[in-house]
Amino acid sequence: MAEPLFHDPDFTRFYDIDNPWDDDKDYCRTLARDANSVLDLGCGTGELAVTLAKGRRVTGVEPAAAMLDHARRRQGSKDVRWVEADARTVRLHETFDLVVMTGHAFQCLLTGHDQRALCATIAAHLAPGGTFIFDSRNPAVEEWKEWTPETTRRTFHAPGLGEVEAWNESRFEPGAGTVAYDTIYFEPKSGRKWQATSRLLFSRQSEVADAIASAGLTVHRWMGDWHGGPLTRSSPEIIPVGGVPA
Repeated sequence: MAEPLFHDPDFTRFYDIDNPWDDDKDYCRTLARDANSVLDLGCGTGELAVTLAKGRRVTGVEPAAAMLDHARRRQGSKDVRWVEADARTVRLHETFDLVVMTGHAFQCLLTGHDQRALCATIAAHLAPGGTFIFDSRNPAVEEWKEWTPETTRRTFHAPGLGEVEAWNESRFEPGAGTVAYDTIYFEPKSGRKWQATSRLLFSRQSEVADAIASAGLTVHRWMGDWHGGPLTRSSPEIIPVGGVPA
């Protein structure tokens, strides 16, 4: 899981610019309204965690030190407890009303064993009556086919560099059920180029459900998008919302 895209400061400095606030964070912020405590697994640069920390206890767990460096520099970061740890194995010996994992971080878990370990972590930290939520792209939609240089090319301004061009390329690995994708950043003024390859696992709903059940958790509803729509074959997302059985 030590991929340069998340662990190398050369790449993580682009992360927030290239991944702006999205509907997943909006939904989780609404879901957290009645929560006194939140655990953000795979918190990345801490944007959601800092936002949720107003008036509640929030812990952000992230395995990549470079991402946490960004998180700790955020305004309001002192209101969050930051933990550098792997979400598959971390044990904080405390519970939370809400456990979230956004940004498709669940797909960085490349085996069923890893997914079950993550769900065990959720179960170990979920308070009675608490809620968990995470997301995974629906493999039936085959979104990776759209990750081509032509469809993903974009330009943004990076502090200290100026204009930066970015694009992605992807290829499906049928034996593993994973997609390898390249993220390329190019700075025209200097001609400098950064390129990193990452992998994501595209799991079916039944596989996600098996991982959740293995941890003794239950799903209250399955959403197909971050607007609360039902999960269908053509839904872009697989989003379980659940808790500990009563």
